[in-house]
Amino acid sequence: MDKAIDYFSFVTIEKQMMKKADLGELSFREVLAKHDKATADGQASDVPRSALEALKASGKEVRIYDSSQQLLGLAVDGIIIADGSPLIFKGNIERALKGNYAYTITDNKLLYFAVPIQDKYYQNIYVFEFVDDISYFYDMMDQIRYILIAGAAGFLVLITISSLFIARTTTKPIKYLLAATENFSKQQFQRVHLNRKDELGMLAAGLNRMGIQLNDYIQYQKQFVSNVSHELKTPLAAISGFSQYLYEKESEDKELQKIYYHLVHESERLTQLINELLMLSRFDKAGLEEIGTEKTDLSELTKLVVADMKDKAESKGISLEVKAGSAVYVDVNKILMSHAIVNILDNAIKYSHAETSIKIETFIRQNEAIIQIRDQGIGIGEDELARVQERFYRAKNSTVAKGSGLGLSICKEIVEKFNGHLEIDSKIGEGTTVSIVLQRL
Repeated sequence: MDKAIDYFSFVTIEKQMMKKADLGELSFREVLAKHDKATADGQASDVPRSALEALKASGKEVRIYDSSQQLLGLAVDGIIIADGSPLIFKGNIERALKGNYAYTITDNKLLYFAVPIQDKYYQNIYVFEFVDDISYFYDMMDQIRYILIAGAAGFLVLITISSLFIARTTTKPIKYLLAATENFSKQQFQRVHLNRKDELGMLAAGLNRMGIQLNDYIQYQKQFVSNVSHELKTPLAAISGFSQYLYEKESEDKELQKIYYHLVHESERLTQLINELLMLSRFDKAGLEEIGTEKTDLSELTKLVVADMKDKAESKGISLEVKAGSAVYVDVNKILMSHAIVNILDNAIKYSHAETSIKIETFIRQNEAIIQIRDQGIGIGEDELARVQERFYRAKNSTVAKGSGLGLSICKEIVEKFNGHLEIDSKIGEGTTVSIVLQRL
């Protein structure tokens, strides 16, 4: 910026000096014309003296040189001086005698401007040089720089404030809408409202209507499942009881006994399914206050659950390897969290191959408490990982074992009640890793 200011400023002052030089040259030519006329009339004429008289007011100093670069006359502050030894820039005089304007600026801000003077035969016989103090010009440039710098600083402040304002008025509502959609994906439906009449306001209104409709639909669905589960519980208990009675009393007909056993087994499976549905229904309606929480050592709780599941694993030829870290405290309901760990461990046992191991580990990751259960089972396809936590969803290869498709859903509901989440990583034929992630105290 400084170079640009200097360049355009010097161009301006150069033009001004050239105009002044043209006027000085014109005056000098008039002196030469008078000299030629006086010579023709036989009268004496002193050209340098006459030129100084005519040009002495042209600058702080005025000099006249001849073609041999000799100083012929000098005027300082409008006064002609007979003898003097001023600072002379010979390079200026040489260039002027070649027919060009020439100037030099000294450190003390004095401008030495040399102008060639031609006779009637267009020969450069004199050089007229004037000296001007241009310190005012540097002061002016400093003021311009100050104004431009101040203006640029003000402009930057204005741009910054404008950018922040635009960011606040544009990105903030977008972040608000993104957070609303994220909450919708977690089935957390809250009113979405932006006091705007533009496209963002219309989008907020659309999201709000969608949220209301989704919430109504989900609540209706949950209520329907809850009602059906309650209605089925009593007749299913009767069927289970009669089936068990018939199975125990039948001892002669083996085929009929197999049928009764099948009835008993299926009624037990349906009873478990109904109980799981009712548990989910209670989760949907209950808050943390109703559930109740307490400070719990997650490592110790995991050890207790693994001990209870050990016999079931060994009956299938599967070993449970526990690597419990130091005490990790979380705020949960012990019974419900035990149920979540049991469900995940039960799945791992159910879908693991015989003579394999399941590794259970508790550890701390930053501010999170982790229970990680890693099996060597059949695994889950990558395209199904996002859906295995949905209610009633069962992976394509899960037919090797019986299940309701509610186990992981219940775990997800339990963990999310305590502000946690599940992380699932799996590969077909290699096994599955399920991590319960909770905020530690």
